[in-house]
Amino acid sequence: MDELIKNVKIWAEEKNLLKKENSQAQMLKVLEEVGETAGALLKNKNKEIIDGLGDSFVTLIILCYQLEIEPKKCLQVAWDEIKNRKGKTVNGTFIRE
Repeated sequence: MDELIKNVKIWAEEKNLLKKENSQAQMLKVLEEVGETAGALLKNKNKEIIDGLGDSFVTLIILCYQLEIEPKKCLQVAWDEIKNRKGKTVNGTFIRE
């Protein structure tokens, strides 16, 4: 994963994408890719789901670097927040206690 994140960062640098002023446009790309993934999921198109999830990762990684945040730090913060949560899953959604 580290190598892939590094490759995405290098690619984005080469494309001149890693400017903070591009972050709002990048957030729209994140939403676009997540939306495409949702559409693929609804249509049960596995190849498109995988592509959409991968594209979503790429857009989020680029957004992190535009905002000068390490992607792994975001994931670590999220993990630390949820790792000890108690609750149950109801109709496919986790409900906290």
